[in-house]
Amino acid sequence: MSDVTAIENLVQKHKALKSEIAKVIVGQNEVVDQILLSIYTGGHSLLIGVPGLAKTLMVNTIAQTLGLDFKRIQFTPDLMPSDILGSEVLDQNRNFKFIKGPIFANIILADEINRTPPKTQAALLEAMQERAVTIAGQQHKLERPYFVLATQNPIEQEGTYPLPEAQLDRFMFAINLSYPSIEEEINIVKSTTADNSVVLNTLFSADAINEVQSLIRRIPIADNVVDYTVRLVNKTRPNVEGVSDFVKNYIEWGAGPRASQNLVLAAKAHAAVNGKFSPDIEDVKAVAPGILRHRILKNYKAEAEGISEDNIIQELL
Repeated sequence: MSDVTAIENLVQKHKALKSEIAKVIVGQNEVVDQILLSIYTGGHSLLIGVPGLAKTLMVNTIAQTLGLDFKRIQFTPDLMPSDILGSEVLDQNRNFKFIKGPIFANIILADEINRTPPKTQAALLEAMQERAVTIAGQQHKLERPYFVLATQNPIEQEGTYPLPEAQLDRFMFAINLSYPSIEEEINIVKSTTADNSVVLNTLFSADAINEVQSLIRRIPIADNVVDYTVRLVNKTRPNVEGVSDFVKNYIEWGAGPRASQNLVLAAKAHAAVNGKFSPDIEDVKAVAPGILRHRILKNYKAEAEGISEDNIIQELL
C-alpha cells in the first residue's frame, strides 16, 4: 500500500473512530482529537481537569475502539515503584519469578499523578521514555504501542507532589478538560441514567497503530514549516536575543527543543487525519497550544495580571 492510500484510509478510520467514541463520550471533541494525535505519533499526554469529567471512561473507550490493552493506576501517597512496575517473588520451587505490574499494557491511565511521591513518578516517567523497565538488573521491554495518559487535578493542591518542569516536558500534550455545556450535560445525564448498553466496535489493532506511527514519521514536511516551528519555539525563550518585550515581561522560562520535535510530529498527524499529505503552518498553529502550554513557565507578573499560558501562546502565533 502506498503512503497516499494509507493516509486516505487513515482519514476514513479516524472519522469512524470518532463516531465510535461519540457513542459513549458526549462532546469533548478537541480533547479526543489531541489524545488520538498523541497515540498516532507515539507520544504521551497529560490531562488536566476537575473530578467527574469522565477521564477514565474516555481513555477506556478509546482503548476499546483501538483494540489495545488498557490498565488504570490510581496514584496515592503510599504507592511504591514496585506497585506499578512489578516485583520478583519466590515460586514454589524457590526460584525467583517476575510478576508484571500494571504498567505492562498498551494504554496506561495514570490517575492523579501528582498525588504520588517523586520516586514513583520517576519510575513511570522512565518507562514512558525508555519503553522498558529494569527490575533486579533485568530489563523488561514494554509492548508497543505504549501510551501513558496521566491526569492531574488542578484543585486540592495540599499534600500533592507537582511534576517538575523537566518531567512535564516528557509529555507531548497537556490537555485541558473543561466542563460540558448545558446541552452536552443534558445528553450525558440522559444516557447514563437509562438502562442502555453500548457496543463498541474495534477499528484498529496494536500492529495497525504501530503502522500509523511509522506512516506519520514518513510524511514529508516543507523547510519553511520547520523554520516557522523552530522560530515559534525560540520566541518563547526570554533570554534569547531579539525576543519581544511581551515575552521578556511575562515568561520566566521558555520551551526546549523537544517542543519543536513534538510540534512537527503533531502537525504531521493533524495534517494526515485531515486528508493532507504534508503539514503547513496552519497545522502547526492548530496543535501549538496543547504542546507549548506546559512548557512555558510564566513569571509572577503574568500571574498577577491574570495572563495564562494560552494567552501567551496566542500572542506568539
